[in-house]
Amino acid sequence: MRKTYKHLMAVTAVAAATMSFNAMAQTKWNMATPYPEAEFHTQNIKLFADDVNKLSGGELVITVHSAQSLFKHPEIPRAVRTGQVEIGETIMSNLSNQNPIFQADAIPFLVNGYPSAMKLWQGQRPFVEAYLQEQGMRLIYAVPWPGQGFFTKKEIQNIADMQGVKFRTYNSTTEKMAGLMKAVPTTVEAVEIPQAFSTGIVDAMVTSAATGFRTEAWSFSNYYYDLQAWMPKNMIYVNEAAFKKLPPKAQQAIIDAGKTAETRGWKMSEEVFNETTANLKAKMNYRTANEALTKSLAQVGDVMSVEWAEAVGPNAEKILAPLR
Repeated sequence: MRKTYKHLMAVTAVAAATMSFNAMAQTKWNMATPYPEAEFHTQNIKLFADDVNKLSGGELVITVHSAQSLFKHPEIPRAVRTGQVEIGETIMSNLSNQNPIFQADAIPFLVNGYPSAMKLWQGQRPFVEAYLQEQGMRLIYAVPWPGQGFFTKKEIQNIADMQGVKFRTYNSTTEKMAGLMKAVPTTVEAVEIPQAFSTGIVDAMVTSAATGFRTEAWSFSNYYYDLQAWMPKNMIYVNEAAFKKLPPKAQQAIIDAGKTAETRGWKMSEEVFNETTANLKAKMNYRTANEALTKSLAQVGDVMSVEWAEAVGPNAEKILAPLR
């Protein structure tokens, strides 16, 4: 009896020590994301966090803070860089003021669908990774939004119809485009779109079919123009110092889960595009650009392409090479 009791006590002590060690070994990260729970990007991120937890054997647990609940969208890159939060999500073109390489996927009519968007990403990715490394961050993966279109209260036949229109923008690239159309650029984050329309802050916007559907654009605008103008990407990145502090298994979990999330995210994006476009067709006045609008928007794209290439310099050709 005494031997059994001692054995039981020894086993209990070992189990307690093991539990204590595991608790100590577990690392908890916070992730700042700008988009709401219903957005497919956020849903993909949640699956990514789940995969990291599983692949790391519970060594790393990521808590996702959506809808700008932790940091406002423009604040997230700095928060990750300075270590205020370990991991974040940002629409890549938001950083075009820091480096024009981030603007490549926001140039109108440079790509015309998912295959060409992937080719552009293959050319762009090495430069994005290098820049983030210089800033003390590490790229994990990136996923595109469905092609961008216009949502307007009034029908537009040519670019002149955009003159003076209060136009929702979300970064310097869309502001530039609005300026070239002689519209009035007005910065509005995705979570604020319905209120901005209802209060008259904006009368038109450029965004994806996914965001248009999620925000119920038919309740505040009348026309959807399926332009497939460009396919901006959201990128997920981590603080490099925080990454290096992780045990090897957790580091590899992030890398592997990121590869899976990128593949899954591109597929989700295309599925969302097809589904939401069909839904918008049923709820709104669906339009494609006529010849005059197409020509004038292409001219805007040409101006922005030339300015972008001049800003990037010799690396512009390298970024665009896979599209040739």
